[in-house]
Amino acid sequence: MTDSDHSKHVVQIKDLHKNFGSLEVLKGVSIQVQRGEVVVILGPSGSGKSTLLRCVNLLEKPTSGEIYFEDELVSGPKTDINKLREKVGMVFQSFNLFPHLTATKNVMLAQRKVLKRSKEEAREIAIKQLQKVGLGDRLDYLPAQLSGGQQQRVAIARALAMDPHVMLFDEATSALDPELVRGVLDVMRELAIGGMTMIVVSHEMGFAREVADRAVFMDAGVIVEEGHPDDVFDHPQNPRTQDFLGHIS
Repeated sequence: MTDSDHSKHVVQIKDLHKNFGSLEVLKGVSIQVQRGEVVVILGPSGSGKSTLLRCVNLLEKPTSGEIYFEDELVSGPKTDINKLREKVGMVFQSFNLFPHLTATKNVMLAQRKVLKRSKEEAREIAIKQLQKVGLGDRLDYLPAQLSGGQQQRVAIARALAMDPHVMLFDEATSALDPELVRGVLDVMRELAIGGMTMIVVSHEMGFAREVADRAVFMDAGVIVEEGHPDDVFDHPQNPRTQDFLGHIS
């Protein structure tokens, strides 16, 4: 691998293992994500998808293996993990918004505390990002005044306001009522069109087929199959992939 090949990968995961006590959740996972690529990770519950995602920014500490973010070893002794996390936006199932703060102030908070932006700059960026996710008319609403889908879009705006180099989505729509899912997926679709590097754990097969550059199917802590979404969905090679897709299609 040449230096130029090396640097185009935003995330590189090599032989990743993760144990919780005696339970081995990840069993030697290796994957690379290029700049501007959208990778959707699919698989049954308990397959290790979310754990893999959480290892990328050390929300979970790997048992063994290596993770590189923009050529820097994530778990290296000299790595400033807080600096790294500034470049990695993460959106979870739960919105994790501060209930006493308006949408705008929720998006401003990390900008002010972590990036040390001025109040004026943070507010300007917050408004811009909230408008981007379709909430320009909800700037001063508290989370309780917003639907679940709107709250999740505030969470996405908050992550985007930090100017991340990659966005991680962990089942971002699974806690939402079906009619609210579309608005969140539309925002994610726009991000993909705009060239954002994204790793998405999702059960939304239509979204994966339409937006992903690569679909990765995990089961029992390993990557079973990966490839172009059309190949993985229409011509799955592995019996476990075939069985999984057969049950949900």
